[in-house]
Amino acid sequence: MISTHSGSRKRRSRRASQNEMSPRKKPSKAESISPVYSAKQVTGDEFEPENHFYERVLNATVHPLVQSFLNLGNKSIVSRYCHLNPQVNEKDLLDVLSKTPKYFRWSGADLFKVSSRTGRQEMIVIETNSCPSGMKSLPGQGEDVSKGYHRLMMDTFLPWIKELEGAGSLPQGGLAVMYDKNDMENTGYAMALSEVSGEPVWLVEFYQHDPNPPVKWVEKVMHVRDEKGAWHPIRASFRYVTQKPWNRIPLDSKTLVFNSVVCCLAGGRNKMMADKAYELLNVDMRCKNINLEIRCPETKRDITKEQIPLWVKSMGGVAVIKNPYSNAGQGVWIVTNNKELETVLEQPYPYDKYIVQSLVGNAQWSSVTKRGQYYHTGLMPTKKGNIYVADLRMMIRSTPKGYEPISIYARKARIPLSKTIDENTDSWAMLGTNLSVKKGNAFTTDTNRLMLMDTKDFNKLGLGIDDLIDAYVQTVLSSTAIDSMADMLTPGGSFNRDLFSSLNEDDELLDEIIGMGKGSEEAQ
Repeated sequence: MISTHSGSRKRRSRRASQNEMSPRKKPSKAESISPVYSAKQVTGDEFEPENHFYERVLNATVHPLVQSFLNLGNKSIVSRYCHLNPQVNEKDLLDVLSKTPKYFRWSGADLFKVSSRTGRQEMIVIETNSCPSGMKSLPGQGEDVSKGYHRLMMDTFLPWIKELEGAGSLPQGGLAVMYDKNDMENTGYAMALSEVSGEPVWLVEFYQHDPNPPVKWVEKVMHVRDEKGAWHPIRASFRYVTQKPWNRIPLDSKTLVFNSVVCCLAGGRNKMMADKAYELLNVDMRCKNINLEIRCPETKRDITKEQIPLWVKSMGGVAVIKNPYSNAGQGVWIVTNNKELETVLEQPYPYDKYIVQSLVGNAQWSSVTKRGQYYHTGLMPTKKGNIYVADLRMMIRSTPKGYEPISIYARKARIPLSKTIDENTDSWAMLGTNLSVKKGNAFTTDTNRLMLMDTKDFNKLGLGIDDLIDAYVQTVLSSTAIDSMADMLTPGGSFNRDLFSSLNEDDELLDEIIGMGKGSEEAQ
């Protein structure tokens, strides 16, 4: 086991920059003109669907096949999956889908449908997200359109709160929703939580570089500041804080944080640790003769900038380079030519390590991997014969009865997939599917590329119910792997920094986590 103080000389030289990683970071000029944020209370009777769903969603009808999938239930899913995959034991799969995770009780995975050169098709996991968007993108299912928001609060978050309250494990205080993006969904979550709990809920924006944040931690209990400057303790908070949450939210707070930041470090916002979590679960399942596995691109971890060209070359000259700790489509570089590779190597980078992944492209130019070449099946061809790349977001939640899917949507790339590539290829426009667009310190959404699960869009995806079942199983497996990693990192309930640093040897990231702890102490 490697101590967190390994490389301490190098890290001590960076202490001067540590304040930049804490909630007390001195803002830039652009940031300093932002308003002072405060928490406000909302109630369930304020929920208006038009404020929490895209307009297209309100006027859409869910596709019958998607509705059928969402209503299947785990027993039917297991029966169908094992019928098509007879090597999988029904009890093994049902155990996976019925397990209650310790930390990671709400998640979303981004998946591609791919094909091998011999025509074998399957869903693969690109990444797993600990604060997934998606509720605002699912059309109604013949019931109240707000069903998804309320189900997540009623059947997943509230039972956890009541369980800990019954055990006397929560401090006194109110309920809250804290977030740093996606106002549309988070206001909906706050109002839904208020309705199912029967009490007002604090809604608070908590940004990374806010010089005067409306959230503080006093003896590990979350407090929020109202418009009059008064502070209020919080016993449980829903979290949609996505930008480096570990630098301002304690890993071991007394306030219940849903999901815990440990989930982010264990893989929910840490692609390096996610790949290690996937590998550990795959090995464990093989040892137990469970014929399931998480399928994902071939990944090379802990790569320095100098090593990137070697690994890109080993994959046939095309690859995906990632900042392991970014999200919302930031810090991802697709390399299909020397120009794009040089762009990655020339730009400044705040961390020590990258990951390099195999690229899923067209049949003529995908990465070479141990399992062969995989390429995008893509959307159904347009009238002009163009095929666009698309991914699928599968959002799941844990309930007392096991996992279940709660929302699905898809996203397509901006331009069609080309059969050939050259030095002028705009690979991101052709392969990038994320809808988040960063403008300054804020994010907007390119909804023109959003693909709904409705009667208009779904048929374009080229997916069937068995693809949705496969995507769901892959999402549960990837979430289970990250939850297992989070549990491994918190023996006895306390975060083991020594173990984490031995698994994720990146000094800059470790400084951010330590900076969070220091900032937390100052807030007390």
